[in-house]
Amino acid sequence: MALQFYNTLTKRKEEFKSIEHGIVRMYTCGPTVYDYAHIGNFRTYIFEDLLRRYLKYKGYKVIQVMNITDVDDKTIRGARREGVSLGEYTARYKKAFFEDIDTLGIERAEYYPCATEHIPEMLAIIRKLVEKGVAYKADDGSIYFRVSSFPNYGMLSGKRIGELRPSGRVKADEYAKEEIYDFALWKAWDEDDGDVWWESEFGRGRPGWHIECSAMSMKYLGESFDIHTGGVDNIFPHHENEIAQSESATGKKFVNYWLHSAHLIVNGQKMSKSLGNFYTLRDIIQMGYSPLQIRYLLISTHYRMCLNFTFDGLKASSAALDRLAEFIHMLEHLSSDEVEDNPDIANIITQMKKDFEKNLDDDLNIAPAIGSIFESLTHLNIIIRTKGISRNDAKRVQGLFAKFDLVLGIVPKTELDDLEIARLVELRDIARKNKNYAEADKIRDELLRRGIIVEDTPKGTIWRKRI
Repeated sequence: MALQFYNTLTKRKEEFKSIEHGIVRMYTCGPTVYDYAHIGNFRTYIFEDLLRRYLKYKGYKVIQVMNITDVDDKTIRGARREGVSLGEYTARYKKAFFEDIDTLGIERAEYYPCATEHIPEMLAIIRKLVEKGVAYKADDGSIYFRVSSFPNYGMLSGKRIGELRPSGRVKADEYAKEEIYDFALWKAWDEDDGDVWWESEFGRGRPGWHIECSAMSMKYLGESFDIHTGGVDNIFPHHENEIAQSESATGKKFVNYWLHSAHLIVNGQKMSKSLGNFYTLRDIIQMGYSPLQIRYLLISTHYRMCLNFTFDGLKASSAALDRLAEFIHMLEHLSSDEVEDNPDIANIITQMKKDFEKNLDDDLNIAPAIGSIFESLTHLNIIIRTKGISRNDAKRVQGLFAKFDLVLGIVPKTELDDLEIARLVELRDIARKNKNYAEADKIRDELLRRGIIVEDTPKGTIWRKRI
């Protein structure tokens, strides 16, 4: 099967073909840095990370841009509330964002442009739109895009002009605009903006939300590029408006493939501070859950399906990861030069790779991809426990898991270099040899308390950290 994605623009799965052979240019909507990112945000970022990693696995060079929105109503309000500059206010949340994506093992994009650093590029597009007559200056001094000038408006979201309402992201003056559904490209300064403004030929003001992404994506990826992603809440009006203003400015198709992730809910309900189920990544980690558990849960549901985030789900993630860790640790410690290579293991390796790629080629169908891995683990475990495994076969399995992990980022690290733990394991072995089973059990309990699992095998005691 060729690599296929569900394209929001065409409402069907399509074979993926990049504009330039071997290179994928991809834009992902990033954070608005007014607060710490919540787990719903990270559901989307994890999906985009899976997409990026799998494209690389398939041999593509990926050029990814993720914007940082550091000027909008929320960031301005936050800065004014705390009595600090916009830059000082947003800096702490930019820093937190990068710390959080590193915590979750999300690969860094090639570019992270900030809106405040790309005002000239935004003004250049606005100037072009005004010159073409598809944007106009309203009585309040703001520049608006004339939606009625773009015949294809609504092709992404399916909304018709008569159904539209103004976006709440940028303040809209219904009396200043020609039509209620026109959107702001440049917002004229008012007293609520405080000291946040830029001078331009259109007057003092700041950019609208939508023009930021068009300017930054086209600067780094070109006027037409391969993939644009985001959450389903970005489809309208944000991505719809991006298409309208970009294609009106360039006369070219803006993006070939639009991919959107579904919402995350918590315990079957919409995440909301009023419901007490609103969590940042840091909240979940402070509860004692590991980044790997969180990543596993966020990645394990297909990106176009609503993800129900539950603490039972996190516990199930822990169990799955522990099973994976146990298998990897067994490979590292139970392989032997005395065991011959097994053709059954070679066949399982071939089938694992085939199933993994077949499922991910099908619009990143992650659940059966992971499921096929665990099904294979069952068969491999039986063979290893009953017949053993050669060092060559173990290396082949380890190599395959290493390749899978370049895509998934969920394979636990099982080795733990800790002299104190090693000494406790040694003392337990001595107690067992002396048939002092009470002492051996006492040491095992102490190891478990420290999160260490020990297993007695024909080749001796092996131990690993519990996930």
